[in-house]
Amino acid sequence: MKHSLEEITLKNGAKGLFIHVPGASVMDTRIQFRAGMRYAKTPDLYEIAHVVEHLSFGANAKFRDEQAFEYEFAKNGAYHNAWTSDFSVCYESECADFEWKRIMDLQRISITQPRFNDEELKSEKSTVRSELTSYMNEYQRLLWPRLQSALGEDVPSLNARLRTLPNIELKDIREHYRRTHTANNMRFIIAGRIRGRKHELIRMLENWELKPGERFAIPEDTLKSSPAVLIKRKDASNITFGFSMATPRRLTISEIYEMNALNYILNGTLSSRIFGKARKRGLVYSMGSSLAPSFHHTSWDFDGEVNLESAGELFDLIRTELSRVLNGDISEHDLNIAKSYALGRYQMGAQTVGQIADYYADGYFLGHEISPYNHAPTLIKNIDKSNIVDLAREFAGSGINALVAVSSCEKTLINDLEEHLYALL
Repeated sequence: MKHSLEEITLKNGAKGLFIHVPGASVMDTRIQFRAGMRYAKTPDLYEIAHVVEHLSFGANAKFRDEQAFEYEFAKNGAYHNAWTSDFSVCYESECADFEWKRIMDLQRISITQPRFNDEELKSEKSTVRSELTSYMNEYQRLLWPRLQSALGEDVPSLNARLRTLPNIELKDIREHYRRTHTANNMRFIIAGRIRGRKHELIRMLENWELKPGERFAIPEDTLKSSPAVLIKRKDASNITFGFSMATPRRLTISEIYEMNALNYILNGTLSSRIFGKARKRGLVYSMGSSLAPSFHHTSWDFDGEVNLESAGELFDLIRTELSRVLNGDISEHDLNIAKSYALGRYQMGAQTVGQIADYYADGYFLGHEISPYNHAPTLIKNIDKSNIVDLAREFAGSGINALVAVSSCEKTLINDLEEHLYALL
């Protein structure tokens, strides 16, 4: 879908993107604050941002409880949600174009005029406890916080997060909200039919009842390497693993495209160098690799599941194929196929207003980056083999890496798998 982009700075200090999509039948809105778990006032309140998010659609100045607000919000099919990360609390909505004003006003009320109360706090703390407890049975969710911690990020385990819930009181909720939900700390993305509505949208947003504040800095961790970690689970009959290499900087947008091309070559399809060969040999059902750019660093992550008897052969394969890349062994054919795939995904990636907003959200909210969507074909065309090899060598040579596994196996097996990988680092 064709669209145009404009960054807006409001008089109250908030900033955001207006994305005009001609003829759009929906309006998509993202309202983000740097208010995530890493901004808890003290470590023993770590989960507070998550609880604030759960309370975000509860009692407010106009509606007595979540049920009353939900009934009004969704009566014409509108959708809303909220999510929390280490750094962000983000409120999302999508509605039919004909009711965008009504939905925008309901968002204003819920975000700027909450009425936190003990009854809903008790209920949502219990809901969050259920959510986190359910994650304990999902090995990937169990694994990644421990992998972040192994790399040096100040991220607690799921168990540690659960232990902070009883510490959260109503006064803490109000303090966290007041400190983080300020005009200067707010960023927004609004996508839909903006033309002819821009000044009205600006007026509405500038009238939101938010006090001045600060745009919080993103915490910077001291990254490190770590010995292999085994999370022992008696019921885990195979090995769920995650392996990361990190570089202590955020990659540029062109470098992200280049690493994404490498991930496609290694794990993108059944003909890929690692996943494709592993499937052909019957070693795995699925595995993959991806890039995770943060503000101060970027990690290159590999993950999957493997049976105990196949683990050694799989890790040998990973080492062999990564060694080929580090030695510059990437063919023009593989590179052209990766570029063709990226171009196809680009053309498919803006079919809806929501997809367009998604494209801009991560970069803008995290690092104030704006890379116009129509620049992507040029970035794809310019993907260069030598740059890919240099980037892979940067990750492999950084000295920042960790392997974490969830399994019932003995730690000696995980140590052996680590040796398979570290032979190339």
